[in-house]
Amino acid sequence: MESWPVQDAKARFSEMLDACLNGGPQLVTRRGVEAAVLVPVKEWRRLQSAARPSIKQLLLSDEARHEFRLPDRGSARRRTPVDSL
Repeated sequence: MESWPVQDAKARFSEMLDACLNGGPQLVTRRGVEAAVLVPVKEWRRLQSAARPSIKQLLLSDEARHEFRLPDRGSARRRTPVDSL
């Protein structure tokens, strides 16, 4: 992964974009500290889909079931029964 100082990335963005599309992700640094990565959109979508579980995975997973907090029973107000008309 090639590294670009932010000044070079701004001044030569088109060149950085071409390098990203042809050579893979490009790292942008600010004052020598890693700040951002430019990745091709195809790679970004692949990473996004891998990062979140599918609905099937959620339904079959034991971990996903205990994350949802259900309200305590009896905490909701109930209507009083009305005599039949």
